Amino acid sequence: MRAPVFYKSGQDMTVNTSPKVDALRTMTPEAILMALSLEEKVAMMSGSGFYRIHTEAKQWGAMPYPAGGANERLGIEGLKFSDGPRGVIVGHSTCFPCSMARGATFDRDLEWQVGEAMAKEARAQNVNLLGQVCINLLRHPGWGRAQETYGEDSYHLGEMGSALSQGTQHHNVISTVKHFAVNSIENTRFNLNVEIDERTLREVYLPHFRKVIESGCLSVMSAYNKVNGTYCGQNKYLLTDILRNEWGFKGFVHSDWVLGVYSPHGAEAGLDIENPEPAWYGEKLIHAVKEGKISEAVVDTAILRILTILQKVMLDKDPQPDYPMEAVAGATHTDLARKVAEQSAVLLWNRDVLPLAKSKTKRLGVFGRLATLENTGDKGSSRVASPYVVTPLKGLESYLGKNAVVYAGDELAPDIAGHAAREFDAAIVVVGYTSAEEGEYIPSDINLGQDDIPENLSSILDGARQRGDGTAIGGDRVSLSLPPAQIELIKCIARENPNTIVVIIAGSAVMVEEWIHAAPAALQTFYSGMEGGSALPRLLFGDVSPCGRLPFTVAKDQTHYPLFDPSSNHTEYGYWHGYALFDQEDTEPRFPFGHGLSYSQFDYTNIRAMRTPDGGLEVSVTVQNIGTAEAIDTPQLYVSWPACTVIRPHKSLRGFSRVKLGAGQKTETAFYVAPRDLAWFDVVSRNWRIDSGHYGITVARSARDPHALETTLNFPEEMNLGI
Repeated sequence: MRAPVFYKSGQDMTVNTSPKVDALRTMTPEAILMALSLEEKVAMMSGSGFYRIHTEAKQWGAMPYPAGGANERLGIEGLKFSDGPRGVIVGHSTCFPCSMARGATFDRDLEWQVGEAMAKEARAQNVNLLGQVCINLLRHPGWGRAQETYGEDSYHLGEMGSALSQGTQHHNVISTVKHFAVNSIENTRFNLNVEIDERTLREVYLPHFRKVIESGCLSVMSAYNKVNGTYCGQNKYLLTDILRNEWGFKGFVHSDWVLGVYSPHGAEAGLDIENPEPAWYGEKLIHAVKEGKISEAVVDTAILRILTILQKVMLDKDPQPDYPMEAVAGATHTDLARKVAEQSAVLLWNRDVLPLAKSKTKRLGVFGRLATLENTGDKGSSRVASPYVVTPLKGLESYLGKNAVVYAGDELAPDIAGHAAREFDAAIVVVGYTSAEEGEYIPSDINLGQDDIPENLSSILDGARQRGDGTAIGGDRVSLSLPPAQIELIKCIARENPNTIVVIIAGSAVMVEEWIHAAPAALQTFYSGMEGGSALPRLLFGDVSPCGRLPFTVAKDQTHYPLFDPSSNHTEYGYWHGYALFDQEDTEPRFPFGHGLSYSQFDYTNIRAMRTPDGGLEVSVTVQNIGTAEAIDTPQLYVSWPACTVIRPHKSLRGFSRVKLGAGQKTETAFYVAPRDLAWFDVVSRNWRIDSGHYGITVARSARDPHALETTLNFPEEMNLGI
């Protein structure tokens, strides 16, 4: 493959060797635009060098990828991209718990801190564009990339994604929110067409994107799939009509890597940058402009967007004087990773087994092959090569001492492991999944850059299928249950040891019906990052109380979820999913959205609700720790809607908070609901409407809390909010 080409005005296809200037520091974006030739401008609308870098490094994401915006003649280095849902994938960065785990914290402040840490590590490693804000809605737990998002609820996604984006951009690293839009199936993502009606699109699949955009996020990554027949990367309705004309987005949009756009007319639709290489935007876009098929004003608009954002992050004052490499996976960030792992773990059930007592646990048995694996998530674009990973077994050995911890068997011989379990004071069984079973889908015959890659990326699926190792990894899950051998392992150990605790490692919901009555306790830790093994014993032995809450619904029967066919190239997304679907069909979940136990108990009293001057809603409640242990509680605000001309969910999450209280302590916590979060989209008038009538106000521990605190508030007049 040829080296990247930098264009110089009047001399196409030549590398400029004149002294470099620093145009972004000395010129306005408009002045820079005037100084560029058409060829130079088009060259800035795509990445360059992706496959060369990948071939040399032999590792996905080992170095920042040039992602557009560069011009050597004017000294503009352009965008340097890294993926980042779990951390900066460049170098050996901190591997945080996966996004789904962080979603289980329901903690905006903690997610802001994670965003800050990622930004500091990005700056230290020459990254200025970070693809870390994945907020695709979890429509079905089988989605392979569920671990990269925060959960099933749009409001929750928007709040968490905004916190991550703002924390990152605080240090002048551009956040990318992805994948825009309606991307919830992995295996057929390149070909999938999603049919969706306008109200479902507006109320279910777009509000979280809007919230992140309005919080200040500077970049958007388009999705691979089609929406209503048009690829997202060239979907004018999504990229221009909604994103820019309605939401007022001023940043730039870039494609996903490989097959993100299929025509130079994607630029007219609102796609500013094609990544990773110019399959359609290079010479094809130049020819389209010169032949009058695409206006040069389209190119100029894209360049101004790119330059404006590049200049903003370059010239804005940094909150700290420098960004040293010592911060990358340094003690401050790895301590934060452990804290997130502690606060994200969800205690699903506990029949008087936890917390374990150190004084009574002289010998601890550990079971299951996942206890020994460095298992931080999938091996796709979000993989972080952290300098170390603490496995569950290592973490327990470090906490109790090697002599007190015995790795005593796995699912390959469950009967033998069960017999061994008799001799221990307690048994920890680690089960779940790895990158082989779920994650970004990597087919067995795809070569991602280790060998020659065709320059025209439109033929990537043909030209790149070379010398695969014969084993596909990741992708969507067909079954939501644990593998049969793991279920048998749990049963065998629980029969022999009354203090059996199951630890579930997974990216989303796992069915537990086959073994819930056998195991006395279960804790879901998700993919808990490089410090997950250090967090585990602190949770099990009560140094910290579990405080994670499920960001999704766990069903009793897999058929209770929406239809999910990961082999289909065409699907329809309806209005109902998640806890709203369970409410609509009056189906009892095994664990409701928001569920999670702790080592203490909390009481809610004194609920108050009132309208705010802007037409929104304010709710407050008193929370008291009535237990004996310090713990964190997560009050959740749900709003029920008055009768109107369309069907709405029985209730919708519209607020959450985190309250840390010692035994006996109490405090007041408040929720604010913006007017738009109270409205529904009227497809006839094309307005967001707030109906008049009585609204139900509920503060609860989950979407099905039988002890929830409730009140009502009357809205005497309806409101139209516009588009």
